[in-house]
Amino acid sequence: MRVAKLYKFGDIRIENIPLPEPSPKEALVRVKACGICSGDVMPWYIEKKAPLVLGHEISGEIVKIGDKIKPEISLKEGDKVAVHHHAPCLNCFYCRRGDFVQCETWKKSKIIPGGLAEYIIVPEVNLKNDTLKLPDSVSFEQGALVEPVACVVKSLKRANIKKGDTVLIIGLGVMGQIHIMLAKEFGAEKVIGADMVNFRLKKALQAGADYVIDVSQENIYEKLREITDGFMAQAVIVGPGNTRVIMDSLKLVSRGGTLLIFTPTPPEEKLILSVNDLYFNDINVITSYSCGPDDMKIALKFIESGLVNSDLLITHRFNLDRTKEAYEITANAKDSLKCIILF
Repeated sequence: MRVAKLYKFGDIRIENIPLPEPSPKEALVRVKACGICSGDVMPWYIEKKAPLVLGHEISGEIVKIGDKIKPEISLKEGDKVAVHHHAPCLNCFYCRRGDFVQCETWKKSKIIPGGLAEYIIVPEVNLKNDTLKLPDSVSFEQGALVEPVACVVKSLKRANIKKGDTVLIIGLGVMGQIHIMLAKEFGAEKVIGADMVNFRLKKALQAGADYVIDVSQENIYEKLREITDGFMAQAVIVGPGNTRVIMDSLKLVSRGGTLLIFTPTPPEEKLILSVNDLYFNDINVITSYSCGPDDMKIALKFIESGLVNSDLLITHRFNLDRTKEAYEITANAKDSLKCIILF
């Protein structure tokens, strides 16, 4: 079978490897669609894993299920599925708290060899604990959006949004757009997007933003102050993994509000924060890393209901041979949102 393999940032090769054979406790899935994740175009993040077969936003069709797990799951051969590349044990200390991404099983679990392959092996724990059957009404393209939408679901749950709040989303790539689409489902009354790319600002308005701020033309602080009558935003969700943007965003948070960091920064970068300001303004600073099985289920419901507009989000479609082009478009972060590879 063919796979897309990264050796270093920008060096992506289409290679042939043997078709994997699932063990009695694994499943074989024919990949139908795989999204390009914005995290995979951060050189510091992806190169430390190289060489690797890229991709983890997957939908496909179950071809074969190992005999030893057939009786234990409701999935069957021929089912359309969305597969999460990590899956928790559901029994440990962290899982009992709902902190699935801290589960040791979650951290160790993976799909083999990676999503940008014609077929993947899905281990038993992934199949049992975080693989979802897709309804007939959900396409494979939409199925590949389940995992990224689930990451946004977790983010919005953690952002401590109260009914009537104003939410500001900084960075209007595909993940920012999904935040725009879903923020009001979590209690927001007013949703504002900020970016410097005109294409993405226009998309945010189509996605449901009440206002957008072009940070290349406007002072974001003054514009937000004007829109909110001086109250600023009760939740500020920062998309760019940039310490300067994160620190500057603190002044946009209202008293008693939350700053949510959605993307990591390189490990050597540090934030400099005034504890005095945080304390007396009662501001929470929180992160949101990946997602768990509960978020995946909610995400699928949002997609099935039409609240997540896949036609708006998916701007580019490619076959496997054009994976490098898809990654370059995603990395450039201009007139694109979600690039997807179709098989």
